[in-house]
Amino acid sequence: MKKFFGLVGMAALGGVLTLGGYKTLFDNETVVERTISQPMKTVTANYNPVLNKVNSVANSIDFTVAAENSVHAVVHVKNTAIRTQSNPWAELFYGGGSGTRKYEQVGTGSGVIISPDGYIVTNNHVIDGASELEVTLNNQHKLKAELIGTDTENDIALLKIDTDIDLPYIPFTDSDNIKIGEWVLAVGNPYNLTSTVTAGIVSAKGRDLEGNTAIDSFIQTDAAVNPGNSGGALVNSRGELVGINTAISSKTGSFVGYSFAVPSNIAKKIVDDLIEFGKVQQAILGISVDTRYQEEGVKVAGVTEEVEGAKKSGLKTGDIIKKVNSVKITKFSDLKGQLTAKRPGEFVDVTIDRDGEILVKKVELSKSIERYISSVFQWQLKDLSRDELKKKDISKGVKIIRTGKDDDDENLKNYIITKVNNKEVGSAKETAQLLDKLVSNRYRVAVEMINLEGEVERYIYR
Repeated sequence: MKKFFGLVGMAALGGVLTLGGYKTLFDNETVVERTISQPMKTVTANYNPVLNKVNSVANSIDFTVAAENSVHAVVHVKNTAIRTQSNPWAELFYGGGSGTRKYEQVGTGSGVIISPDGYIVTNNHVIDGASELEVTLNNQHKLKAELIGTDTENDIALLKIDTDIDLPYIPFTDSDNIKIGEWVLAVGNPYNLTSTVTAGIVSAKGRDLEGNTAIDSFIQTDAAVNPGNSGGALVNSRGELVGINTAISSKTGSFVGYSFAVPSNIAKKIVDDLIEFGKVQQAILGISVDTRYQEEGVKVAGVTEEVEGAKKSGLKTGDIIKKVNSVKITKFSDLKGQLTAKRPGEFVDVTIDRDGEILVKKVELSKSIERYISSVFQWQLKDLSRDELKKKDISKGVKIIRTGKDDDDENLKNYIITKVNNKEVGSAKETAQLLDKLVSNRYRVAVEMINLEGEVERYIYR
């Protein structure tokens, strides 16, 4: 019995010693481990919370909502034109009009429904020359379309279809607010592949294309756009319309990296003008621009005296335009884009740099003066008013208001053209076109004019 208790006592003593040794050794090692903080500092120094935020935002973008909201409002536009083909040899041998035949030429593109009652915006080049227009909705329903109006300079056209139901449409948004690097979707019908959606980012704003004399304020994007996409929608990640896809930069005719869209602010203003006035109301500052100026901004070369708003604007030769309202102006295309999106009579705040002093001028925009110029003769022409016709006692005529030789004593400024090749003229636009056409076809041009003394003079140009 004594042996048994002795063994138990020895076992208990051994357990106590073992537990005490474990406690002493392992507790001390844990304390030492917690005092080593250098590895933790190395890890936290390499962590960038900004990059993590960017990645989380990028991963959170969902294009499905934007695509769903826009794909049903983009339509397929079919343009049918009647063309005439002439065969002079058939006419020579068989006569009777046998050398002439008519045929249908079909073109296709895209359009964007912008109102539930069926207004559709597209490109002018999509419907140019059409004798019949047909629109196919995303549900394959086909409808005849009516052409409401066009603006060839900005390559925008407005169509209208009639239905008994409200149509899905894409709302306009302010294209001035879109940022470089922002995600966008191009929606259209490339190569007759209906309801096609591609994604990209805004690559540049206010882009002017080399050789393009019309639009100078494109939105540039790398979303894939191909033939057939013209007139389609460029939308932001919320499915709002930021532009009308119009052109691609390519030597092959297919997409090679960049595409261009008319900004929504310009497209909306043109559409509103076509609905309200039947034609575009072009707003101007009434200045000429110094094209030699290569720094940031637009330099005023002169103020147009015949533009009333320009005389009151307070702008002067040498001023450098830096902003229109809150939009920064770095080059002429930025300025033109802002003016194209506005109407005559609107007021804008123009920030200028005048000899190092920053000034803000409130300017009333004026209506663009229509200019008709014969480039061959270097004559700028204008229609005569009723009072001018009555004063000269003539029924028709066109006035030369500027020539390429205004400094010469024998210039023809303020002469009135009454006939060209014995044909009476009364439209400045048609006269300018006629003069240039005759010269280009190498015809002799006989011009009858009334001089400053009211005498009739005749000039022959060969």
